[in-house]
Amino acid sequence: MLQFALAVFFLIVTPGPGVLSTAGVGAAFGFRAGLAYVMGLFVGNNTVATLVLTGIAAIAFTVPWLRGVLLVASVLYLLWLAWRIARAGAKIGFIAAQKPLGFWNGLSLQLINPKAYVVHTTLFSGFGFFGSNIVMETVLKLLIMNLIWIPLHLAWLWAGVSLRRMDLSARTQSRVNFAMALSMLVVVGLALISQV
Repeated sequence: MLQFALAVFFLIVTPGPGVLSTAGVGAAFGFRAGLAYVMGLFVGNNTVATLVLTGIAAIAFTVPWLRGVLLVASVLYLLWLAWRIARAGAKIGFIAAQKPLGFWNGLSLQLINPKAYVVHTTLFSGFGFFGSNIVMETVLKLLIMNLIWIPLHLAWLWAGVSLRRMDLSARTQSRVNFAMALSMLVVVGLALISQV
C-alpha cells in the first residue's frame, strides 16, 4: 500500500497539463477563482479513473479514428499551452486567459489529458496489495489516490498564487516560463511516444 501511495504521489506531483494549468489559474486569477477549475479537474480525474476501471477507455482506444482524434486534441492543447507559457516573456504566465478557467475547462482537460489515462492505467493495473479482493483494493486505491490528489493540486494552485505575489526579476521569470514550457513539451513527447 505504501508503494502505491508513493507511486500516486510521484505520478501526480510531476508537471503535467492538470497541475501546470492549475498553477496558471492561481497565478492569473488567485486561489478562490482556481477552486472551480480544480473541482473540474477532480471530477474529470475520477471520470478517467472510472473509464479505465470499466475498460471503456481500453475499448475506445482500440477505435483507430477515435484514438487519433483524442491524440490530436490533447497534443494540440498541450502544444498551445506550452507556446503560451514560453511566450509569456518576463511575465509569470503559465497560461494566458482573460477570464478564469472554470469547472468545465478542468473537466474537459482531464478527459483529453493523456497523462491521466497513463497514470490511472499504471496505478490500477499494478501495485496489488489486497490479495484476491479486487473490489476492496480498487476502493482503497481510489481513496488513497484522491487523498493525495486533492492536497497536491491545491498546493500547485497555491504555488501559482505565490508566484503571482513575488517580485521576481525579468530574467528569473523568463526562466520559470521556459522551464514550464519545456515540461509541457516533454509531456507532449511522452504522449506521442506512447502512441507508437
